[in-house]
Amino acid sequence: MKRADRPSLLKAAEDRFDLLVIGGGALGAGIALDAASRGLKTLLVEGEDFGAGASSRSSKLFHRGTNDLAGPPWSRASWRGARRALREVTTIFAIAPHLTWRRELVVPYKSALFGARVYTALRTFELFAQTPWLGRARRLDREEAEALHPLLDGAKIRGAVAYTDAQFDDVRLGVALVLSALKAGAVVLNHVAATGLLLEEGKVVGAELEDRLGGGRFAARARFVVNAAGTGAEAVLRLADPEARLPGERVAGAHAVLPGRFAPTESGLALPQGRGVRYLLPWQAHGLLGRSERPAPAGAPVPEEEELKALLTEASAFLKNPLEPKDLRSAWSGIRLRLEKEPYAVLTSPTGLVTALTERWTCYRRAAEEVLDLLDREHGLGLPAGKTERLPLVGGERYDPREEADLAVLLDPETARHLARTYGDQARSLLEFAKKTAGLQRLVPGLPYLEAEVRWAARFELAETPLDFLVRRVRLAYLELEAARRALGRTTEILAEEKGWSPAQAERLRKEAETQLARAP
Repeated sequence: MKRADRPSLLKAAEDRFDLLVIGGGALGAGIALDAASRGLKTLLVEGEDFGAGASSRSSKLFHRGTNDLAGPPWSRASWRGARRALREVTTIFAIAPHLTWRRELVVPYKSALFGARVYTALRTFELFAQTPWLGRARRLDREEAEALHPLLDGAKIRGAVAYTDAQFDDVRLGVALVLSALKAGAVVLNHVAATGLLLEEGKVVGAELEDRLGGGRFAARARFVVNAAGTGAEAVLRLADPEARLPGERVAGAHAVLPGRFAPTESGLALPQGRGVRYLLPWQAHGLLGRSERPAPAGAPVPEEEELKALLTEASAFLKNPLEPKDLRSAWSGIRLRLEKEPYAVLTSPTGLVTALTERWTCYRRAAEEVLDLLDREHGLGLPAGKTERLPLVGGERYDPREEADLAVLLDPETARHLARTYGDQARSLLEFAKKTAGLQRLVPGLPYLEAEVRWAARFELAETPLDFLVRRVRLAYLELEAARRALGRTTEILAEEKGWSPAQAERLRKEAETQLARAP
């Protein structure tokens, strides 16, 4: 794997580009990959780390339309949106097989009428979609439901419906998109913020950029500029038009992580709550509970104590034993956009700035393709057709599902699973790299993360700070917050060696991470 050298990337960013993408979440990285794979000279910049916003704070579930179809009214738009989402999930299965998998979910119900509605909706959709991996929803009586998922209390329910959805690793999928864009020829930079837009004759022709790590400032010029900054997109738009407003609203959602005993089987739970659903899912040998929803606060969201208590209480309504705050291993909150009509939007301002918005992971690739098709159509670029529907992401090109079992011959099963499901076809290369550098030394005793992964992330995955690694390369902070705190010191030491930091610089970044991890990832 080619080393990702930040100084070289910063130098390259001073060139002139066909396309500048502001925002390094799922959508921005998807746009950069689509553009670079079609031959456009592309620059992607992200003010924080790649995926630091909503992209790494999802429910880790693709939702095949269940939230829309759990009860009437079932509009034509709901069916159409769910079917489109399903097509995109099938595509992501193909291009990132190491980061996606099927997950059976059990929907308990207390009302026979509600259970009939759920079953009818799911079966109708399965017949309509004709997608083999969906399988077939089935009805369960209370004894069958309790046997399938031991946490359920049969005395509290009338029955359940079991169906198949798709789960994914949002953190690593975001990393794979960025690395794939880099591999396709894009220049990609995290911790580089757009502080202003360059305008000539009323048209946006680039952006003023600030390196938030090195402190340098420079201008990047491009024929086209795309604003894909997620919940920060309105702020970027206002750099050119102070009165600009974007459609939709910002909403915050909290998730809680519980010990593995709260995910005792391979099945997850979809627990009805009013018009919504709370999910309790197996996730990286833990239980993941989410999500709550409330109006987004100003600034970075932090899960509120009462919000988490309510989440635990709501889920407990179906369980034998109540979930309690003392069981929490980690918790986080993310802000996402809720758009007014479609789950994504592509808008063009009078300045020529293109703004792309999306609500969910199942729209990122299609929205990215629409951005490039729009530029091609309006400016006569003569671009080839998009190829991201068939373009394997880094880690997925030669991935073999048997890799985990093969690695388990050399490693303990937990570490083998972690490496195979995190790095895909790069796992063997990482293992060889580990033998030449840090060996198989654990970063935290009892957990599968290796010190060599810190060096790998620093050299090949654009990890520039301790938080980049602990939160968004191996997602340790999302799973075991206390373990991430314990790993912080050694992570900082290794990154300092790799990056050549001064003692003062290393201590500053360690303290910044310590402050963040004292609250939430």
